[in-house]
Formats: sequence, structure tokens, C-alpha cells
Amino acid sequence: MIATPAQRRADVVLAVVVLVGALISAVLSAIAGMYGDRQAAMPLTVAYAFVLAVPLAFRRRWPSIVAIIVSIAYFVAVTMQIPELYAGNVAMFIALYTVGAWSTNRRRATIVRAAIIAGMFLWLTIVMLIDATGPVPETEEVFSRAGAFSPYIAYTLLTFLLNALYFGGAYYFGERSHQQMRERAALEERTAELEREREVTAAQAVALDRVRIARELHDVVAHHVSLMGVQAGAARAVMPKDPDHAREILEGVESSARQSLTELRQLLATLRTPDGTDPEPDTAPTTRGLDAVSDLVEATRSAGMPTTFHVVGEEREVPDLVQVNLYRIAQEALTNARRHGGPHATAEVRLRYTGESVELEVSNTGRVGSGAPGLGQLGMRERAGASGGTIEIGPRSRGGYLVRIRVPLTSKAAAHV
Repeated sequence: MIATPAQRRADVVLAVVVLVGALISAVLSAIAGMYGDRQAAMPLTVAYAFVLAVPLAFRRRWPSIVAIIVSIAYFVAVTMQIPELYAGNVAMFIALYTVGAWSTNRRRATIVRAAIIAGMFLWLTIVMLIDATGPVPETEEVFSRAGAFSPYIAYTLLTFLLNALYFGGAYYFGERSHQQMRERAALEERTAELEREREVTAAQAVALDRVRIARELHDVVAHHVSLMGVQAGAARAVMPKDPDHAREILEGVESSARQSLTELRQLLATLRTPDGTDPEPDTAPTTRGLDAVSDLVEATRSAGMPTTFHVVGEEREVPDLVQVNLYRIAQEALTNARRHGGPHATAEVRLRYTGESVELEVSNTGRVGSGAPGLGQLGMRERAGASGGTIEIGPRSRGGYLVRIRVPLTSKAAAHV
């Protein structure tokens, strides 16, 4: 633990206060005749006050050294009968407390305090024994020493009790203060750690939102633009021979363009709200689920790629998140089939329900894309992971391409990213 500049300034103020208090106490004690004619000279008393007070200005920096200096100074002052006790008692209590509260080496702190306390009690015991066995001055009033529990014995026990409370209090409060400072430091460290975790979590949330936005934009734009490109090419090919058919295909291009703009508008409206929901009920995005997979198949078929759709098994309730992700995966798989399969490719979509899962399979014949996996495949894998399922993407052994995703329905789908 390192003292702050404010704490160091407070220690300097404390040292000045103790110095002034020691000088005032010494003057008043000398006038009152604390030790009678045997008291030390005033210059020695002033020097003692400085030795007692000045180290306290450095008590947090060198607590053990300060405690030893103050204790020795107090012992010497009492031995030499310097007329000052009160400021010395205060200074020694503060010094012992500081060792317990601020010493970083706990073993040294325990040894220093134990040595000082043991030394003081040993010295007190010796003084008491000397006083008890020495002659009784006839000119001084003293407690009676007669009896098993005489006034003198009572006074001696009271002295030991007061010293035990004095040193025990300094020891206890020092230990308690050190423990509280450690707990406060641990709490501050935990608070800082939580703040760092909050910043990391916020950054991760932003990154995940960016990934989600990129994935949604890719799925919406890539599908419709690819579909419009295929339809426009087909219209251009048949226009000289069959203008009516070409007009129908161009109407499909127009419809795809409108649908693409509608989905983009809905997506942007959702992203502009703080909680991710559209505030206008009339413009709320339409959730696309498994019921809309047949529309994808029909759109692909209209674009010129023969595509079939089969539902196997008894339909089950599927979470909305899983439905949306399966729809987008089917959309991306069919887009890739149109883009890479070639003019004579065909596609097949199978939606299979089992007792414990739902499985979507999109396969196509024709060529296999030669490029490296792009953002579309990455988005499909992310959607599979967000749904708690597994996905298989790759060429088939008999030619063509296969996308198969299986999502268990026995456990809740993972939260989307």
C-alpha cells in the first residue's frame, strides 16, 4: 500500500500537532513539578519532543522504523524523567497502530509490535519489582503495601490492565485497519475488472451487431440481386423470339426489386430503433420462416432453375429464431446454386422433421464454384451455430453441391448473434 500525497500531508500536520502538544505538555508538567527536583532540563525536553514528533511525518513510509524510534524515545524520556508523558503516549499508540495498518511485510509488523509490547511490559515489571522491594520513603505518601490484596497491589494490577488495553487497542485497530484497506483494494480491483469486462462486452456487442447487420444485408441483397441478374439475362435471351415471355420475366425482376427494397427498408427501420424493434406497427418486419421456403423454391423455379421441394415427416413447432435462420440458409444455398450451377443445373430442397430435430437439405446438380468460401458460407455457418445446430457444406461425390443443416429441437436454440 502506498500513501497518497494527501495522506503524506496529513502526516506532516499530525507531526506538527504532536510536537506542539508535547512542548505544551512538557512546560505544564515542568511547572506542575511532575518529577520534582529530579526532572530533566528543559533543553533535553525540547529535543525529546522533536525526536518524538518528527518521525510521525514519515509513519506510512517507514512504519516499523518510526515505531522503534518513538518507543525508544518514550522509554528514554521516562527513564531520564523528562516531564512529558501524555504526547508520548499518543505518539507511541499512533506508531504501533501504523505498523499494523501500513506495513506491507506482515511478519515484520508482527515481530516489531510484539518486541515493543514485550519490552514495555518487561520494563514495567522491572520498575514495579524495584519499587515494591525498595525502601519506603518516609517523606512521600505512598499506597500501603500490607495485605494480600493491598492498595499497592491493586494499583499495580490497574497499571498492567491499562497498559494491556493501551497496547492491545493499538495492535487490534492496526490489524483491523490493514484488513479493511486490503478489502477496499480488492473491491476497487474488482470494480476496475468489472469495468474492463463491461468495456470488452460492449465492444463484443458492437462487433456482433456489425456481424449480424452484415449477414442480414448480404442475405437480402445477394439473393435478390442474383435473382434479378438471372431473370434479366433470361429476358434478354428470349426477348427477340418471345417478347411476351420476356415481359413476364421482367415483371419478375421488378417484383424482386420491390421485395428487396421492402426487406432493406424493414431491416433499416429495425436497426434505427434502440431496442431493435420497429416502432411503427405498419412497417414491422415480416418474419420469414419455414412456411416461406416454398416461395423461395418458386422464385428459383421462375428464374429458370428447375427446383423441387419436399417436406418429410410430421410438421413440428420450431422456434422463430431457428425458422428465420433455416429460411436464410435455404435462400443463400439457392442463390449459390443459381450463381454457380450453370444453365442446366437443377436443385432440390428437402425439409425433414424427426422426433428430435428439424433438418433442411438443399442440393443442386451442375458445376461447383471454384472460388474460396465467401461471406455467404460464413453466414450460413454462423446461423447454424446461433440455432444450436450443425451444418454440412460442400461438393457431393456424384456431382453438384450440398448444404445440410440439422437443428435439435429437444433443447432451446442459442441466442442469436
